Amino acid sequence: MSVSAFVSVINRLLPEPQASLLGGMLFGIKSQMPKDFYEALIKTGTLHIIALSGMNISILIAIFGKMFLTLGRQIGSLITIVNIIAFVLFVGPSPSVVRAAIMGSLTMISTYFGRQKAALLGLFLAAIAMLIFNLKLIFEISFQLSFLATLGIILLAANRSQEVIKEKSFLKKAKWGIGENFKTTLAAQIFTLPVIFYNFHRVSLISPLVNVLVGWVVSPITGWGMITAFLGYLFLPLGQVLAWFLWVPLTYFIEVVKFFAKFPGASIEF
Repeated sequence: MSVSAFVSVINRLLPEPQASLLGGMLFGIKSQMPKDFYEALIKTGTLHIIALSGMNISILIAIFGKMFLTLGRQIGSLITIVNIIAFVLFVGPSPSVVRAAIMGSLTMISTYFGRQKAALLGLFLAAIAMLIFNLKLIFEISFQLSFLATLGIILLAANRSQEVIKEKSFLKKAKWGIGENFKTTLAAQIFTLPVIFYNFHRVSLISPLVNVLVGWVVSPITGWGMITAFLGYLFLPLGQVLAWFLWVPLTYFIEVVKFFAKFPGASIEF
């Protein structure tokens, strides 16, 4: 199985721009994306979602960790790590993805087995170890995004164990999960804004709002998309059925981005 084979399956299961959006979220492929939608992603500050950057991986790690935390810290952490490994193997172990996965995994372990100080220590130790191995990493944008996104998640969005929701109501649990995803997305956005501003010379004024509105569907799309692509590769009709459900959050994401990209002054270039 190869990435190109999965991309071919996705293109057969979904129309555009849903297909290219999913391909970007899973594999970082942007070549097939319609130009108008690509520009809309830039204007709304959501381009990072279709790039396998450290920020995107950090957000996914944090969301997976919070999803499984209700099973207990140890079991939840173990399941999250397995999901991280599966994701890295699925999209391909490129250097940026591996670095982000290692950094996020170490921090996640510290967060759920210790306190905020332990999480910070784990993050800095992981960063120092990587820089000792290759000092040039400090100049790479993916490394900077990984570090700052994870730092933001620890400082602004990391949960303490006693904060895990205890209510049995499904609606309350769903509300809690959405709220935590919002916090995670915003935390990563705030801390990575200086890097994006400096390197890309553009600031999206509505980026925080749009990322909050679409950030909560990133994890479901990624997880369901992986399953759909894999099962569609094995048996296309089954993948088609799953793709019908996947079309809904993908279309929601697209319409939100297109809507806000039309706002005057949505982004500023300099």
